[in-house]
Amino acid sequence: MKVCVNYNDKRWKKYNIDFEKIANMVVGKKLSDAEVSIILTNDDEIHALNKMYRNIDKPTNVLSFELDDDILLGDIYISLDTVAAQAADANISVAEHTTHMVVHGMFHLLGYDHLTDKDARVMEGKEIKVLKKLGIKNPYADEVAFPWWKYALGALFGGVAAFGFAPFNLWWLAILSIGAAYWLLCSGVERIGFWRAWWRAVPFGAMYAISMFWWTLHSIYVVPELARQFAIWTVPGLIGIGIVGAVIFTIPFVLTSCIYIKSGAKPILFAGAWTSVLWLREWLFTGFPWNPIANIMLPYPVIANSMSVFGALGLTFVIIGLTASVAQYFCNRQNRVLRWVILFFVLLGLGGIIGGYNNIKLSGLGDGNINVRIVQPATTQQKKISLSRVDALNQAKNRVQYLTELAGDVSNIDFVVYPETSYPFVLLRDDVLPMALELNKNVAVGATFYDAGNVFNSLVVAGADGAISDVYHKSHLVPFGEYGPIKFVPAPANLTAGDGARLLSIDGKAGRDFVFAPAVCYEIIFSDAVVKQSGVDAIINITNDTWFGKTPGTYQHLDMVRRAAIESGVPVIRANYSGISAFVGADGAIISQLPVGEIGVLDGTVRGAHMTLYRMLGRDAWMFIIFLIAFFAGFIAYRADKE
Repeated sequence: MKVCVNYNDKRWKKYNIDFEKIANMVVGKKLSDAEVSIILTNDDEIHALNKMYRNIDKPTNVLSFELDDDILLGDIYISLDTVAAQAADANISVAEHTTHMVVHGMFHLLGYDHLTDKDARVMEGKEIKVLKKLGIKNPYADEVAFPWWKYALGALFGGVAAFGFAPFNLWWLAILSIGAAYWLLCSGVERIGFWRAWWRAVPFGAMYAISMFWWTLHSIYVVPELARQFAIWTVPGLIGIGIVGAVIFTIPFVLTSCIYIKSGAKPILFAGAWTSVLWLREWLFTGFPWNPIANIMLPYPVIANSMSVFGALGLTFVIIGLTASVAQYFCNRQNRVLRWVILFFVLLGLGGIIGGYNNIKLSGLGDGNINVRIVQPATTQQKKISLSRVDALNQAKNRVQYLTELAGDVSNIDFVVYPETSYPFVLLRDDVLPMALELNKNVAVGATFYDAGNVFNSLVVAGADGAISDVYHKSHLVPFGEYGPIKFVPAPANLTAGDGARLLSIDGKAGRDFVFAPAVCYEIIFSDAVVKQSGVDAIINITNDTWFGKTPGTYQHLDMVRRAAIESGVPVIRANYSGISAFVGADGAIISQLPVGEIGVLDGTVRGAHMTLYRMLGRDAWMFIIFLIAFFAGFIAYRADKE
């Protein structure tokens, strides 16, 4: 076969490449009378051709123009700039990569393509065989196409992204890290297989999870007696966190990389997949929707209050979509991607305007109809535990007296709230709560509750006479802490889950009941699991973060409370055993707080509870709306790319 080589860019001449040998290796002896032209060019020329004939506004490595003729097979254009850059990335020579481009282009002229999985496997298989005869290793092997340093970069981006959350609040670092990870893993035009896409994304997902959740293992070392039993699980725990992250947080990258979709639609798919993962984390495997990306905007009320409109799900969709769109545009400079940048900016603006009115304006309305005192004991977990039954009994009696005295003068207080696990004895329905009786006030306290053979982690409400008026049992239990989801992994407790969200009430001022939604510990992180009804004055969240000390988890837990207040439009009274206890407004603002480790009380009142659009529609309805937006936007992008 005759091969005509045209040097449109003279830089090509320094490379000693036998183009005729390569082309003939593809066609063999069957097309000995055929002719092909190979035009060696640069990014400028191939960019213009790519835009003119494929409507893709960026350079590429190789273009093939088939003439549908048995003799004149067609033309192959190869850009030195792109080929050299890709060769450097793959740590191979320009000559080796050019050989692959010639083989690839020749198979296009022979009618092969890679638009579907099946076609791609056939074409790649034929290329690999020819290249092997030419002494060149498989260019589609992962170690060639994706060198080790890219795996290291993915891990770095995953680890750094966690700094966008409290207590660091470096939101821009999270955005840059996720955008860079998208650029590294998803922005290319090539489509790769599922397992290859997954392995590439594993370092990001694993490190993202470990960086965000390592603090959960801090609990092992709070009490020396428990540390001796559970310390052996520290390394397996970190590995387990990494494995779970490698499964969950890789999903958006894998779907965007392995589903055949043009680059213009990729940011929409990526944002939809990321938001779907957050939604699934609400209930899958007991649920743990910690740190939605939306939380990085909590320092900025105008943006954060958009969660009152479309929730953390919607704000996450907007932030991730905007990040991916910008990264995609800078990758291939397609003007069509700018429409999604504009779309997400518009959604962000609308959310801020509506949410700002709904929360910033309305959250200050009304007068608080009750004066509340939060008691923060800040007793170390070690002091709460005694190995002697006699010591434990005496210590418990002393702690009841201590908690009562710590509440102080409550003459101007209507309701005293103690944190989770404050009461040291197991309570029964007919028991009298001594703190309420001695203080002569309504009291809410966290306690272990026994009923009909079951043990619960509960919020117990007692009146001024000490009689228990109502009990709420925690329904979202902590896996591996309050129960063991895996038989062979020990758990410190084996509690029973309650029946779910409900409203409680006590007598308020002016003959009006004070109605509140109880939430024990991390129940408040579940998007609409605490309160859905109208007519609620506050959320009371009792918790015990002693196990996590001053690690990021303590501060992030408070941010999850702020997010819940914004979404529901309901202020939060938060009693944390070790801190941070706080009064949080319906706009997510921290009105007052007691820091970690400080013993004391915090007085306040709550006002401004109102219905938000998010609470009105609910989490799942908003997820459906997000699905629709993603679907129609993706369809528009797909159709535009086909034109």
